Amino acid sequence: MSTFVPSARTCAIVAIAMFAPVVASYVWPMDRWWLDYPGILFHLAIFLLVPQLPAPGWAKAAGYGWLVVDVTVGVMTLNHVPSEIAMPIRLGGHIFAGLWIVNVSLLAIRPIKFTGLIAGGWLAAFSFVSPFVPKTALAPTALLMLLWLGLIAWHNGSTGRRQVRLITTV
Repeated sequence: MSTFVPSARTCAIVAIAMFAPVVASYVWPMDRWWLDYPGILFHLAIFLLVPQLPAPGWAKAAGYGWLVVDVTVGVMTLNHVPSEIAMPIRLGGHIFAGLWIVNVSLLAIRPIKFTGLIAGGWLAAFSFVSPFVPKTALAPTALLMLLWLGLIAWHNGSTGRRQVRLITTV
């Protein structure tokens, strides 16, 4: 029994397309009520990307944990759960996101490694310092995530059935 899974490139491109409106909302004032929908779809696209990128099993588990937490928080905010409740839960999930992103990046070519180590490290670290710094300090990770996903899409060729090419060759 064969199961279709989109290519790593397709998953990364869909994730970028879903996350871009969320990132744009940081810059341009807009009514934010609808942004949870593309945010949830972003995380579901990443859900299909996790098994395709080289990482230790425990790091992939961390990636899935992040996605479960963040999709749940997205649905919570759609249902008007206050930010004071939802945001700390989301930040807890970001620790697992950072673990996954950093571990995928450690096995990747230099541009992905550099971008991912910064994005994943910053994302996880922010969760620990969030009570002491402004929420805007998290914003650069959004741009870094878009860049990281773009590099993954670019380095994984066409949307055809190609093997994921992230691992550094010696």
